[in-house]
Amino acid sequence: MSLSQHQVWFVTGSQHLYGEEALREVAAHSQEVAAALNAAASIPVEVVFKPIATTTESIRTLCQQAEADPACAGLICWMHTFSPAKMWISGLQTLRKPYAHLHTQFGRDIPWSTIDMDYMNLNQSAHGGREFGFIGARLRKERTVVVGHWQDPAVQLRLGTWARAAAAWNEWQGATIVRFGDNMRRVAVTEGDKVEAEMRLGYAVDGYGVGDLVARVNAVSDAAVEKLCAEYDETYVMAPALAAGGARRAALADAARIELGMRDFLGANERFIAFTDTFEDLHGLKQLPGIAVQRLMADGYGFGGEGDWKTAALVRAMKTMAEGLDGGTSFMEDYVYHLDPSGMQVLGAHMLEVCPSIAASKASCEIHPLGIGGKEDPVRLVFNAAPGAALNASMIDLGERFRLLVNTVEAVTPPQDLPNLPVARALWEAHPDLPTAAAAWIHAGGAHHTGYSTAIGLDHLEDFAGMAGIELAVIDQDTRLRQFRNELRWSEAAYRLNL
Repeated sequence: MSLSQHQVWFVTGSQHLYGEEALREVAAHSQEVAAALNAAASIPVEVVFKPIATTTESIRTLCQQAEADPACAGLICWMHTFSPAKMWISGLQTLRKPYAHLHTQFGRDIPWSTIDMDYMNLNQSAHGGREFGFIGARLRKERTVVVGHWQDPAVQLRLGTWARAAAAWNEWQGATIVRFGDNMRRVAVTEGDKVEAEMRLGYAVDGYGVGDLVARVNAVSDAAVEKLCAEYDETYVMAPALAAGGARRAALADAARIELGMRDFLGANERFIAFTDTFEDLHGLKQLPGIAVQRLMADGYGFGGEGDWKTAALVRAMKTMAEGLDGGTSFMEDYVYHLDPSGMQVLGAHMLEVCPSIAASKASCEIHPLGIGGKEDPVRLVFNAAPGAALNASMIDLGERFRLLVNTVEAVTPPQDLPNLPVARALWEAHPDLPTAAAAWIHAGGAHHTGYSTAIGLDHLEDFAGMAGIELAVIDQDTRLRQFRNELRWSEAAYRLNL
């Protein structure tokens, strides 16, 4: 997974009113800004300079080219001078890819002693950007607006956040979420409209027989299994029973064989970016994939348990946005509450599949009974998640629309050891407090499965929801339950009006 394969195009608006000399200066300034943004460490994608946009025809052609180029994840648009916005109508109507409106000017400061009307005419970003902003509002175009000087690290960081979201959105287009087996029986929230998802969100959700996976697993060589087991030995703290010569070493080999088979299956198609499985459909597998799923997630694949394809896709998008950032991202599930009035907390975990990218320290490789699924004991990685600022996100299918629900949280270190809990886990304090957060989550219809991340922030998901054209509901430090419920009602009305 690499963000460098994505591009954003840097587009500067102007017009011919000011003469060719002024346009040459605009182009030179634009190239300098684009080069600086491309070199900025906080912008992880390639920033590509495009010729100055000065006519309706050139703008329409550029937007058509952006739509046709799979490497282009979006546009950064800057109005160096006044660019009459009627020129942008047909181009922006053509453009479905996201764009960020950079409201900046070339020179940071006013040159007090030398400023004249030539300077004023050339540097009209202040009101040129407002003209461009009007047409975006008039066309009802969702976009991110970033204000400040282009050399300011905070501005570059904000553009980088938007670019990460644009890359994740671009990656969804034409991707495939692989489902090994079906959704868990009778569970509502993991279901959804796969046709609507492909229409609205861009990815396909395709089912594949577990037997197809088993054939890949059975074809793995013993030498490859032995090599991967040695990698496990070097990477993790091995339980004695799983270590070389241990009583359960054969189970570790079975887990390694499953991992290699899954890698072979998923690696056969570059469109396969996320996957699901279910413990109710394991025919031909000796154990439920545990360490295999954890390590595939650590490499960037999205995952959802019990056939939850919406969460699998969301986890992948969050991992794409987080690429290269500190922290980690994982599939997660609220499991148990600590309801002490002096400090309420949530213990998150899953049966097996929590990504080691969020681990606080070296993971332990262990084997324990699962108790469900009717298969042999699965191998898994066990660890505590690292403390720090984090968030949980859930993608929900409400029938007529999708809703992205986000709760900011603070992950904490467990106050005591958990010697008898044989799964990876994260402990967090929900914002603004657990009673408010849990009630708001329930009112919003949030799933029990989430994408959990200590790497990305709310801005990433806000930009992403805007690009997807879906509702965003946020539970954070400022949430008040009455206001939040009203916001849900207002969103319901707004989306029904736009059907």
